[in-house]
Amino acid sequence: MVTTTPSEFAPDVEIRSRAHAIGCIGAGMIMADNHLAAYAEAGFPVVAIASRTPATAQQVADRWGIGTVHSTPSELLDDERVEIVDIAFPPDQQPAIIREALTKPHIRAILAQKPLALDLDEAVALRDEAAAAGKTLSVNQNMRYDQSIRVLKQILDRGELGDVVFASIDMRAIPHWQTFLEGYDRLTLANMSVHHLDALRYLFGDPTEISTVVREDPRTAFEHEDGIVVSTLRFPGNVLALSLEDVWSGPREEGFDSDLSITWRVEGTRGVAKGTIGWPTGQPSTLTYASAITTDGRWVTPTWDTHWFPHAFIGVMEQVQNAVETATEPELSVADNVKTMALIEAGYRSIAEKRPVQLSEFTL
Repeated sequence: MVTTTPSEFAPDVEIRSRAHAIGCIGAGMIMADNHLAAYAEAGFPVVAIASRTPATAQQVADRWGIGTVHSTPSELLDDERVEIVDIAFPPDQQPAIIREALTKPHIRAILAQKPLALDLDEAVALRDEAAAAGKTLSVNQNMRYDQSIRVLKQILDRGELGDVVFASIDMRAIPHWQTFLEGYDRLTLANMSVHHLDALRYLFGDPTEISTVVREDPRTAFEHEDGIVVSTLRFPGNVLALSLEDVWSGPREEGFDSDLSITWRVEGTRGVAKGTIGWPTGQPSTLTYASAITTDGRWVTPTWDTHWFPHAFIGVMEQVQNAVETATEPELSVADNVKTMALIEAGYRSIAEKRPVQLSEFTL
């Protein structure tokens, strides 16, 4: 096995701009431990924060040296210093904040969480309203900035695996479901599979069909349908893919050894790549590949020290910063994310109607 030097690939982004002031709405774990940790490392300027609970926002502001704590999200949106609004709110509340931000002349861009909204129709409406307002709306599909996924994309773009035949993402890990999800009728497919289905779109293009089957998760106490989720997808070029979200992953009790993991594999006509996503273990993600074209069939293993959480969030905000700087579309545009939302919607239709669903059934 050969270990390559980091210079052969780009697992992390180059920061092209860090000049535009950020206002953060939300002070929960995803904002406090990931967004703001990434922004501090990258040197992105965060000028203000607000949340549903001002005391929590103050604690997070103190932790990260944010100078202004606003009492409400609306008060932050009125702060004329803020050029980019970074929202970390539940998807039933996020659209109203986005719409209010669209009315503020000084706000140039909005970074929203996934899922963008509770259903596809609302996501399409937000896309169109942002375009009409002339504002950049980007959606935080941060798995595209996981280091192993980025390097895999570079290997695929160089043709080192030949024509892709089959791909899989296999998650056997236990998410911490936010309490607000208890009030929704959609769980794993909308809130966890969305990472993997979007990553597959990033790697292989827009799928033509999806077939999804589910069962309840014995560990999740509140009512739900899509606990454990298995989706098969077909992409252009007859690429077949599997996305598995096993949020049960076996009993977890005292004395039971953990084997939590997220693994992926891509098989082509001229090579194979496989790797891990480091989120469940707190380790860097990994990748190793063998190519009949470029490695003489030997396994080659690029290495890096950065992690999906929090370092991928540097890339997410960097592409918003660059979009504002250059007046161009962000890489994670809302127009692209609507296609991921359509894929999620198709998965739920497949569950309900117990059949493969063609993406052509949806008009975007």
